[in-house]
Amino acid sequence: MLGKIIDWIKNRKRIIKMTTVEAINNANVTLVDVREPYELDVDGFVPNAINIPLGDVPTKVEEFKAMSRPIVVFCRSGNRSGQAAQYLQSQGVDEIFNGGGFQDVLDILEK
Repeated sequence: MLGKIIDWIKNRKRIIKMTTVEAINNANVTLVDVREPYELDVDGFVPNAINIPLGDVPTKVEEFKAMSRPIVVFCRSGNRSGQAAQYLQSQGVDEIFNGGGFQDVLDILEK
């Protein structure tokens, strides 16, 4: 029984990741970097991504609702972008994905 649950969790993660990869590769995708502006200067950035720091997300819900879909949010490691995606979903923003870390997004875009 435990083995089946573990297999289900592993397969579920693969499906979520595949969906995120497909979203990043979608021609209409909006990429949103939720890191602080100084982090882009220090660590690098994803070309054509919009920078909306996590702390500003609650005041930008209507802006997110108006964005082209799908929306992929990302940060340094995926933690803040996960928080942003969860919050935005709770506010009625659909087709939003946690892209994880910015390097993950760059790697997908470069393939």
